[in-house]
Amino acid sequence: MLNQLRLDHANMARLLHVLQLKHKTLDQGERPNFQLMREVVDYILSYMDGFATPLERVCVERLQTQAPEHSAVTEKMADEYRELKPRLQRLSNDIDMILMDNVLPMDRFADDLKAYLEAHRAYLRHEREGLFPLIDEHFSQEDMEELRQALPEGAEQELERLQQAYPELYADLRGADVPNV
Repeated sequence: MLNQLRLDHANMARLLHVLQLKHKTLDQGERPNFQLMREVVDYILSYMDGFATPLERVCVERLQTQAPEHSAVTEKMADEYRELKPRLQRLSNDIDMILMDNVLPMDRFADDLKAYLEAHRAYLRHEREGLFPLIDEHFSQEDMEELRQALPEGAEQELERLQQAYPELYADLRGADVPNV
């Protein structure tokens, strides 16, 4: 299960890298592929709702019980994660406006995108450096099974549906290196 969490972490880093490349395009004064950005943002939002949030809840609850001395770290991480969604939702709404040819200040959009990327990368760093070692140290096999069981019913089918729904995203990610976040 910890290997799955690490794989999810690496895949999220790849998704953020795709958005970083689009941000770079914006910084160069060019128009990025907003449809691809839409796919990335939609995918991350779906992933957060359907997969990451239940797993984070189980991890935080279990660590608060088994390693209460680390509760400040786990609570901070949970807060950081909750703060990501409204930022991402705002980007999603802005991308919708852009795709509908509404006027939107690109400098503000670029700043919002950059702030979101920085916040999500910081969260991934905290996950890698703080949460994963705590899980490795304090979770038993039974805890790992509970974590696996926290996935929603039909999670594997949902992942397949998401992969089919966002083919351009998967074409872009195929063979992509895992960026160091």
